[in-house]
Amino acid sequence: MTKDQVATLATTIVFVTGAFWGLYWLPVRALDQMGLTGAWGTVAITGAAVLLWGPLAGRRWRAVLKTDRVALVSIALGGAAFALYSIAFVYGRVAIIILLYFLTPVWSTLIARYVMGWHTPRLRVVAIALGLAGLAVMLSADGTAPLPRSAGEWMGLVSGLLWSVATTGIRSRSDLGPVPAAFVFALGAAAAAAVMAPFLEPFPPLIANVGLGSVLGLSLFAGAVWWGLSVVGLMWATIRLEPARVGILLMAEVVVGAISAALIAGEILNITELIGGALVIAAGILEVWPVRRPSSSASA
Repeated sequence: MTKDQVATLATTIVFVTGAFWGLYWLPVRALDQMGLTGAWGTVAITGAAVLLWGPLAGRRWRAVLKTDRVALVSIALGGAAFALYSIAFVYGRVAIIILLYFLTPVWSTLIARYVMGWHTPRLRVVAIALGLAGLAVMLSADGTAPLPRSAGEWMGLVSGLLWSVATTGIRSRSDLGPVPAAFVFALGAAAAAAVMAPFLEPFPPLIANVGLGSVLGLSLFAGAVWWGLSVVGLMWATIRLEPARVGILLMAEVVVGAISAALIAGEILNITELIGGALVIAAGILEVWPVRRPSSSASA
């Protein structure tokens, strides 16, 4: 393929991946209705991902053992953040959960500036202001204090914060290949979901109404497609595109999630929540917008 064709294919993969994750709430809630209530559905999905990635990652176990421990913890923490994001869909409204998660640019910039000591361009400061303003507007839509109103909203907010911490560690310390990284990621997610599950809902009884085969089939499908195929495709595509384009294309998740939740689950955002969500999206766009670094002559 030509360079333009590769770029077009990579762009399509990233956009489709974002849009597809906007539908991830469907299998999560379907498993909840099948009897895997609370976090147990996420346990099943991430457990299936671990089983699928295990044989491939096992061939590269030496690379895992040689990897920096901080990097491994960061990758596993990223998986835990995604597990929390997954569980949140059972306890909150889809669009709000996704928007709260997409506040990650705010937390990432603050961590980069005050923890890592990295330079913070003015455009990133504007992104922080927009993101926090969007958070306040969105959460105060019913006239109450701008705080999460359900367990799902708290999980969505915390998952974005954990993901920001994880990506900072991955960016600064990890050189692990995509396949073993995906396995560690899924393992962290499965462990986090398994720890949380008993505290949220009792262990599910035998599933008789829909059949164990249906539950296992859906769990394997979700683990293979969302935690397997889409991750591989995204990893292939992101190294072939500019980070700004990747970040903007992935925001298709917000649009697809909001529309699908409105059409299927009847979850419609009011005008105030839409305004807050628009500010959050604007913050995300500014965070990935290319920033021109000052030239050496200008700084001299």
